[in-house]
Amino acid sequence: FQLGFFSPGSSKNRYLGIWYNNITGQTIVWVANRVNPINDSNGLLKIKSNGKILLLIQNTTALLDSGNLVVRDGKDSEPENYLWQSFDYPSDTILPGMKIGINLRTGLNRRLAAWKNWDDPSPGDFTFGEELQGNPKMVQRKGSEKYYRNGHGFSGTPNLRSNPIFCYYFVWNENEVYYIYSPKNKSVMSRFVLNQTQSVRQRYTWNPETQTWKLFSITPSDLCDRSGICGPNGNCDNNKLPACQCLTRQRSRPSCRAMQLQLKLMLLIFILLLQSGDGFIRIGKVKIPKTTNSWVNKTMNLKQCRAKCLRNCSCMAYTNLYVRRGGSGCAIWFGNLLDIKQFQSDGQDLYIRLFASEADEVKDKNLNDREDKDENEDMALAVFEFRTIAQATDSFSFNNKLGQGGFGPVFKGTLGNGQEIAAKRLSKSSGQGLNEFKNEVKLIAKLQHRNLVMLLGCCIHGDERMLVYEYMPNRSLDLLIFRTKVRI
Repeated sequence: FQLGFFSPGSSKNRYLGIWYNNITGQTIVWVANRVNPINDSNGLLKIKSNGKILLLIQNTTALLDSGNLVVRDGKDSEPENYLWQSFDYPSDTILPGMKIGINLRTGLNRRLAAWKNWDDPSPGDFTFGEELQGNPKMVQRKGSEKYYRNGHGFSGTPNLRSNPIFCYYFVWNENEVYYIYSPKNKSVMSRFVLNQTQSVRQRYTWNPETQTWKLFSITPSDLCDRSGICGPNGNCDNNKLPACQCLTRQRSRPSCRAMQLQLKLMLLIFILLLQSGDGFIRIGKVKIPKTTNSWVNKTMNLKQCRAKCLRNCSCMAYTNLYVRRGGSGCAIWFGNLLDIKQFQSDGQDLYIRLFASEADEVKDKNLNDREDKDENEDMALAVFEFRTIAQATDSFSFNNKLGQGGFGPVFKGTLGNGQEIAAKRLSKSSGQGLNEFKNEVKLIAKLQHRNLVMLLGCCIHGDERMLVYEYMPNRSLDLLIFRTKVRI
């Protein structure tokens, strides 16, 4: 590397910078005076600490082969004893051995900011750095907008974990949290730079034969890399059309949102079942959700994590915090799950709570290893004739109507044997097909529990779809769900 003054592009301003030595062109990797350029050819380098000028004597300042400009005490070469180093104040480029992250003791935040343009190295609005809100993660921002989230560790970039050229590390302890990388072959020259004009992060390697930089990777690389592109409880899969799918059924993002009322309605019914431990579905090979509303523990195993989630009625999902060496630690989420991406290989397992209204036909084998694949399997429940339900509910009279859900009304009825029922008459506009309905009935049948409202059977008559439950006389369910204070 070389240290010197330069003028970028057509600019007449002078900057102190570091660039590669003995390669074609001038590739700048660090700029000292990004905000305060020199307007003429004169310039003097001074490094200050606590307002005092440091006297620069022989062997106290060095430009290392790593590209790090350091000020050290005499011959002391221990990095932790450096008085000052340029690696603590990066510009738009990460070099091997450079930490990007936060020193939790001193508050030093090492983060990247792209050049404004090719002629102006002052900080632009495209940034990349560590953020601590929720759980530590690397985030790219365009201004205040969160543009890309790397996920905890490498859950958002699983290809990094099995990379043949580079070693990547994510460190999180009581003193600091940071990302760092190094080439497996020390002779490989590489850099990692923010591109302001394209709003992407690019990794390059030097090709000595062609004397050019070769693009190794680019992030974001596709639609699903954009943070939160599918909204709440969506899973972004580039191999599907549309790319945005519901977490547990093959629907588009608008359908996910339309189902939220139904999910709330089913929540109270299934809460005891979820606490009993039989209410999770595994989604494999994903980037885990944003951790803004989450809780983490570094020492728990997956079994303990599951138990922790079950003890909290607000817990919506859980998984291992770390994915390496078989997985360890615990992360659980509360409320909506945001910014999930589906991968074809690698990725991480995520265990989410399953509600009956989400139990649609699941074709992806990764969604649930226990999913019943036989569409013609006997549902093992009573199948009521339409006229039986009509007679029981007095032809679905208004006086027998218990309420209206997102997918249709519910009516109280009395069967010929005197048993009281609640018949959920699905709306014909719900978009639910026959196979979808059968799968919902199968799943609810499997989830029967002594503390739950029992599903007695179903009715399929032409376009009519109905679920028949035992009647619950304790007021309307919506009063329990949507009142201000809920006691369970």
